[in-house]
This record gives sequence, structure tokens and C-alpha cells, in this order.
Amino acid sequence: MSPYTELRREAFEANLALPAQGLINLTFGNASAIDRAAGVFAIKPSGVAYAAMSADDIVVVDLDGVRVEGRLNPSSDTPTHRRLFLAFEGIGGVVHTHSTHGTAFAQAGVAIPAFGTTHADYFAGAVPVTRKMSRAEIEGEYEWETGNVIIERFQGLDPADYPGVLVNRHAPFTWGPTVAKAVEAAVALECAAEMALLSLRLAPDLAPIEPELRDKHFRRKHGPSAYYGQPGC
Repeated sequence: MSPYTELRREAFEANLALPAQGLINLTFGNASAIDRAAGVFAIKPSGVAYAAMSADDIVVVDLDGVRVEGRLNPSSDTPTHRRLFLAFEGIGGVVHTHSTHGTAFAQAGVAIPAFGTTHADYFAGAVPVTRKMSRAEIEGEYEWETGNVIIERFQGLDPADYPGVLVNRHAPFTWGPTVAKAVEAAVALECAAEMALLSLRLAPDLAPIEPELRDKHFRRKHGPSAYYGQPGC
């Protein structure tokens, strides 16, 4: 049996969760899971329909970008995932979607404002947006440079406090300590984006949530003082 069977299964289940959660249209998007000890990650194959995909189709790639297992080509976004895994050492999975409301904010180049406690349960503030990519970045190693503009935006930010980003003119990427948590962050980002748009429709001049309320909701779920949920869950 392959040493990567469990890793491929984990990535496969995360990829299937994306259309199940309404985050995917057509073949857009992908999820990856990393085995840090082995120095490899498993990711969706490029252009394969979710309904036709099996766990055996998942591709395993090392952190140098070399395919080590799988008969299909990995996702075209593989270099972006690899760049994030190299930069954010605490993450165990990456998800990329083109979810409707999150992508609307990304295309507009606008961060998702933190208007309420639902947003603050997952993000310590507004979901950040990157700068636009340059012509040289687009015409060069585009997917790798996509990762670079994300990392650039996260100078001074903790990826654990902001488990997602909007790539300007493109779409969201999220991450987490596991790929399942990265999927959860993708669901939360899309939910926050939809609610932000609805809130702005009702109150166009709405101000962001008060910092003390935002911080209370974020810290009760995250960090050493968290008390939400059950131990070990």
C-alpha cells in the first residue's frame, strides 16, 4: 500500500466538500493536505470534474514541486499551494475556491469588512485583499507569484488570526491546521462575504464591529484563552 494513501484520502474528502458546501462551480478550485514529516502534499488533479474524481486521482507533490505519486497532472494552482506551505509553517491544508460572494470582493479588490460576530468567530479583522499583480508577475511564474503576493500581504499578520485572503481580481484562498479546517475557513469566508454585502445594502454607511466585541468573539474560539467548544475537539 502507498505511504500516502491516508493523505490522499484526506485531500480527496476535502475536495469533495467544496461542491457539497456550494463553494465550487464547474472544475474551479482545489484543496490540498500536507504531510510535513514526509515533505509532501496531496492535491486535486487539474481540470477533473469533482463528480468523476476518486481518491486514486489525487496527486502527491513534494515541496520542490516534483510529482511523487499519481498518474494525472496536479492542479495548475499547485505552485501557489506549495508557496503557502513553505511560508506558513503552521498550516496543514490550503483551499482555493471561486465562491460567489468572496470572489465578488476579490474581483473588486475590496477586503471583506468585519461587521459582526459571525465574521469575528473566524477572522480577527477584515479578510485582507492583496495588491493587483504586475504584468511581469502575470506573464512570469504566475501561480508561484500568486503565492508571493499573498505572503507579501501577510507581512505583519498572523495566518492563524486571518485564515484566508482575497487575491485581487481573482478569488479566495484559505488555510488551517488541517485541510478540513481550511475548508471550514472557506465556508466562513463565503458566509462573511455574503452577509457583508447584505449588511451594506441595508446600511451603506455601516461601520466595522467594535474592536472589543470583535476580539471577544475571536479569542473565545482561538488562542490560549479560548473556551468555546469541548476539550480536544
